[in-house]
Amino acid sequence: MPTQELLLDFLAVAFYLFVGVVFAVVPLILSALIVKRSVGAKREETYESGMQTIGSAWIQFTVAYYIYALIFLAFDVDVLYLFPVALVYGSYPIRDVVEVLIFVGILSLAIVYAWCKGVFEWQSQK
Repeated sequence: MPTQELLLDFLAVAFYLFVGVVFAVVPLILSALIVKRSVGAKREETYESGMQTIGSAWIQFTVAYYIYALIFLAFDVDVLYLFPVALVYGSYPIRDVVEVLIFVGILSLAIVYAWCKGVFEWQSQK
C-alpha cells in the first residue's frame, strides 16, 4: 500500500505535467482561433513580403556557413554551463576561477583551430 507521501509526490508530478501540457497546447489553440487565414496565389509564393521572387529559393550555401553556425551553437551552449559554475563558487574561489579559465581556454582552442582552417574568411560567390 503506497504511503500518503508517495501519493502526494505523484500528485505533484501529475500537476506539473498537466500545467506543462496546458502551457504548450493553449497558445496553439488560441493562435488557431485568432489568426486570419489568407488564401490565394500570393499565399503560395516563397516569400510573403509582397516582393517578387527572383529565381529559385533552393540555392546552395557554402559549408563555411554551417561550420560557423555549429561553432556559434557550441559556444552558446558552453556559455550556458558557465552560469551555474558562477553561482556555486565555494570556499575555494581561486581554484574555481582557475577551473573556469581552463574551461574557457580549451574552448578558445576550438576558435583558434577554426581560424587556422579559414572558417572565418568569407568569400562572395558569383
